[in-house]
Amino acid sequence: MWLVAVALFYAYNIFGSLASCGPRRTNDARRAPASDSSAPYLAEAEEGLGAAVAILIDTSGSMAQTAPNDSRAKFVVAQEALAQMLDATDAFVAKRPDFPIKIGVYSFASRVRRLRSMSAYDRGQLRAVLMSVPPPGGGTAIGEAMREARPDLYRAGVFRKYILVVTDGENTHGSPPDEVAREIWQKSEGAVQTYFVAFDTSPEKFAFLKDTGGDVIGAGTGAELRQALDGIYQGKILAEAPGAGEREPARK
Repeated sequence: MWLVAVALFYAYNIFGSLASCGPRRTNDARRAPASDSSAPYLAEAEEGLGAAVAILIDTSGSMAQTAPNDSRAKFVVAQEALAQMLDATDAFVAKRPDFPIKIGVYSFASRVRRLRSMSAYDRGQLRAVLMSVPPPGGGTAIGEAMREARPDLYRAGVFRKYILVVTDGENTHGSPPDEVAREIWQKSEGAVQTYFVAFDTSPEKFAFLKDTGGDVIGAGTGAELRQALDGIYQGKILAEAPGAGEREPARK
């Protein structure tokens, strides 16, 4: 009997250990298994109609420089251009109240700050957030900002997901943006589209976006920046909504 009891004890421990090594369910569906870096990200909420846009604003030291053909700093010009871009959402929501627009705002220098969580469009709130963007200073962590925004898009509960980056420089801190863009494109299976506006810098630095379903537009002046943002936001993001209607005229 003693030998039988010992055998049963060891058998219980062996099979118990094997069972504990099996797959475990987790609520963090956005994390890919460590053993499979190509595994797709999964939405963390039931998805329906709508679009989620993560706006990433460069606040590195160079954004304090005067904008071309302007007396203001580049980050001030960018703030105003983004606010004007978002104004087009009012007319869109009036035409398509059944198609929610969710906006998240992030700034990045040497580190990333989430200024507004991904939530429903609110004109007054967004203008206040944009006008309170931290003053420029430090390096340029473009890739890390993209990584910060990506999981928030997957909590938004909508099918269409976009990253919109406004920057005047090259990545100097953290993960290279080309690697992050390819990772997001691959793991999201094309669900996240990334657009850059290269403000007062060469768009060729971000040519990799062409390989990830995204695009980059160059803008040398404040007027060109407003035009580029309008082209992306109204011409691509809002225009992809079914029955979106005609575009609103770009503001001068």
